[in-house]
Amino acid sequence: MRGRVAVCYRPRVMGDNVTLVRDGALATVTLNRPDRRNSLSDAMLTELGAAFGELRDDAATRVVIVTGAPPVFSAGADAPLSSKMTPDERRRAFAQRKSQFRRLFERANTLLENLEQPTIAMINGHAIGGGWGLTLACDFRWAATEAEFWIPEVDLGVPLGVASTTRFVRLVGPARAKEIIMECRRYSAADAHAMGLLHRVVPGPSLLKEVRAYAELLAAKPFAPLAEAKARLNAVARTGIPEVNAMTEGFLDRG
Repeated sequence: MRGRVAVCYRPRVMGDNVTLVRDGALATVTLNRPDRRNSLSDAMLTELGAAFGELRDDAATRVVIVTGAPPVFSAGADAPLSSKMTPDERRRAFAQRKSQFRRLFERANTLLENLEQPTIAMINGHAIGGGWGLTLACDFRWAATEAEFWIPEVDLGVPLGVASTTRFVRLVGPARAKEIIMECRRYSAADAHAMGLLHRVVPGPSLLKEVRAYAELLAAKPFAPLAEAKARLNAVARTGIPEVNAMTEGFLDRG
């Protein structure tokens, strides 16, 4: 069993865009490009992948928190956009950017989703496009009351990636996923909570305290059954009931 390590570590800088802080059994990964509203550049996604890969093999870490440097969680895919641009100008800027976004985004999200440790998205502000998609790879999602969520990809002239589309369908069903992805409308934290996309909504000043308390609660549980439950739930969500396991576990004991 993984034991609690009562030590506070210095921040581990993964590069220019991501920090990793271990505090006992908890680890916090922070998207750290506040000057670009934590937009997901190729460099940031590479560093996120490295952080999640490091945590995957860290026996001391029992819970992982993912958050953004204030004031937002993430503005989504990095592109040279500004509020002064017309819709056509924004589409052209988005289409002309040179990026490995989809490949790197899927790599980081797959690592995050498949971590043995429970993961919590601490959504301290707006989560847009890929930023919202990143939260869906976490097991639990807690948001500040003032956070907003939207998927602008269709309005920007591109389809949402397959991985995020799949996670939306799994979590809310195809009808609601079509509304979220095709309408490109903004949702409040209360809206997202009502749809089942958030577990808790709390006032912004209380978010860190509340999330850490919840992370400590998870960290105190026996790790092996918690990790096994997560793996089984993820497998069922992806493929439906694993029939062979369901049948064999249902046999009577006639020994």
